[in-house]
Amino acid sequence: MTQDPAGSLLSLPPPCLPVQALAGLARSHWQRAGTLHPLTSERDQNHRLDTGRGSFTLKLANPAEPAALTEFQTLALLHTAHHAPDLPTPRVVPAQDGRAIVPTPEGALRLLTWLPGTPLAHLPRSPALAAAIGSALGRLDATLATFHHPAADHHLLWDIRNAADLAPLTGALPDDLKPRIAAFLTHFTTHITPALAQLPRQVIHGDFNPHNLLADPADPTSLSGILDFGDMTLSHRICDLAVAASYLIDPGDPPALLIPLTQAYHRANPLSANEIRLLPDLITARLVTTLTISAWRAARYPDNAAYILRNAPASRAGLDALTDPAALAPRLLTACGSPS
Repeated sequence: MTQDPAGSLLSLPPPCLPVQALAGLARSHWQRAGTLHPLTSERDQNHRLDTGRGSFTLKLANPAEPAALTEFQTLALLHTAHHAPDLPTPRVVPAQDGRAIVPTPEGALRLLTWLPGTPLAHLPRSPALAAAIGSALGRLDATLATFHHPAADHHLLWDIRNAADLAPLTGALPDDLKPRIAAFLTHFTTHITPALAQLPRQVIHGDFNPHNLLADPADPTSLSGILDFGDMTLSHRICDLAVAASYLIDPGDPPALLIPLTQAYHRANPLSANEIRLLPDLITARLVTTLTISAWRAARYPDNAAYILRNAPASRAGLDALTDPAALAPRLLTACGSPS
């Protein structure tokens, strides 16, 4: 049998357990009864559970997700809550028998606290908001640097360091993008991969995008939620910053938000000059990754295409705007106090 180029987690649709069955599991394992509201997800089946004792997130993992990987993500949440309790991450709600994860035939089931706020994707972008994102991510990565788990070093196509593996999926891209992305992937393999291999690795969040970050619209520079630890992996911390940066490119002035983002991260979690030098190319790699995987998955799952492609327009605009990554690196180095 030919192995799917995207791997089983990205190739299989999310589980689809009837709402009545999910409600029954929430009652039997957590003694929580209420109303379930479906939430969009790339790989899992998620619902908001509204009860008389507050709201929660009920998460049913994709059955293709190994049990060790679900445990890895769950223990990372527990680690962060213990070592950085002021970071607004979801809290794991144990079942009645004390388990953090309840295995079911349809996938692993977990209950998390619900975090209030509006996704940053729906709020105006500003240098102050970019700085708030950089500070929160820097602190989160500093916390995750001391977290270890045997399942951390797993292959994830969304991980920037694996960009060269996107080649089999590029056929789904629009024709005008195919040669441009093919040329970048060649550049990535010959120049970026060797440089990236010299940098230290740690567990990273992996998906610090505006749909996974919440804030109060009345105070948008204070994050109220950091969601979705499903793309965590053992990678390079500069890749985590590149993911966040890829969603903060102002087409009219690309450095305008990238500089305060990087400065704030650097203050919270100091970067080396080599990491900063590589950041612009890694931002481009994330844009390429988003466009390629999204196009491939949207063609495969047209019913979920609107959700899958939600970040594609911004990624295309960012790729078009970031025409000279080499010119951005010296500006970032100067902003962080490092000689260019």
